Amino acid sequence: MADNVFENDQNPLSGPAPDGADMPQVGVITQYVKDLSFENPNAPASLQNMTAAKPAIDVNVNVGVHRLGDDVYEVELKISATANNTLEDGKNQVAFAVELVYGSLFGLRNVPEEAVRAFLLVQAPMLMFPFARRIIADASRDGGFPPLLLEPINFEALYRAQMAQEQQGAEEPTPETLN
Repeated sequence: MADNVFENDQNPLSGPAPDGADMPQVGVITQYVKDLSFENPNAPASLQNMTAAKPAIDVNVNVGVHRLGDDVYEVELKISATANNTLEDGKNQVAFAVELVYGSLFGLRNVPEEAVRAFLLVQAPMLMFPFARRIIADASRDGGFPPLLLEPINFEALYRAQMAQEQQGAEEPTPETLN
């Protein structure tokens, strides 16, 4: 019987880099739920009063990055969604609220400094989003509602908008530069 030897050459960030390996390398170290909250504040009425009208759903997405070491970054994808029903008397009632902080550790080696931020704010959340989307859908379904299937998010467009906003903010004179 042949010996089975498994080389860990699939993970480019395990162990020291081989001599001459100066190519950019990126790897997902781990993914995890950092915080998850589902609230159904008006149960069971919110489940009994589900009408034919779809609830109004407000979704907010945020991406945070923390450097944990020379080659390791934590990326947090924060998603919050609130579903509101309009009652017969015209008042709004929260059907449910779900909040998720989904974290991932990424290892980056030999990535040019100008590409690190774009990777961590665009590519990393794109890799994480399908997992976070499933968790949100499962939480809303387990709460007694139809699964909340979030639409795909264009993280590149969000990143470009943030960069444009930062450039615009840098061009505006501040009180310190006017003195």
